[in-house]
Amino acid sequence: MPTPMQILITIVVGLPLLFLVLHMIARIVRHFYKFPMPAFAADIIDNPLRRRIQPPEEMPLRHGIEPGMTVLEVGPGNGTYTLATARRVGDTGRLISIDIEPKMIERLERRARAEGITNIEARVADVFELPFEDGMFDAAYMIAVIGEIPTPERAMREFHRVLSASGTLAFSELLMDPDFPLPRTLERLAASASFRLKEKMVHWNHYTLVFEKGD
Repeated sequence: MPTPMQILITIVVGLPLLFLVLHMIARIVRHFYKFPMPAFAADIIDNPLRRRIQPPEEMPLRHGIEPGMTVLEVGPGNGTYTLATARRVGDTGRLISIDIEPKMIERLERRARAEGITNIEARVADVFELPFEDGMFDAAYMIAVIGEIPTPERAMREFHRVLSASGTLAFSELLMDPDFPLPRTLERLAASASFRLKEKMVHWNHYTLVFEKGD
């Protein structure tokens, strides 16, 4: 029979190894099969560890969001970061949040109503054919979303189109995300769509990149 100490050591060593194995399997699967995050996974992803690494009230500041802006969010998840951004832009601003999954949009609308936030417009939309006018947005951002898009080059061209001449595009990524792209991958992707790097914040387990429109 193993001793209590042996059991404890097995748990302490085994759980991280199990997480790494599952994470690698998920990355391999996601490499070949890109699909949007299902609605049931939204609350799993929004956990205390993630909020510690990517604090909801701090993320709009990292993304360069200012009061009064018109902002596009792609992929709201369960709405935690959406609500924080809506509070940041304030009553004079506007936040449009899109997702390809109708259930995600329904959840966001319910949560915004429950918290009395009225400056969010939630819409089902495709990033490859954004239903917005050219130059409509002051800023756009995604948090752990770009890796879910099958052909991100097409999406980047659409983001470039709907941003104003001084508009910015921000990406925040988290290492624990199975779709985690390296910063240099996004830098190359952005450059291919005529974006240039404006700000860069990189830590070992997460990063934020902010781009502006180039010539």
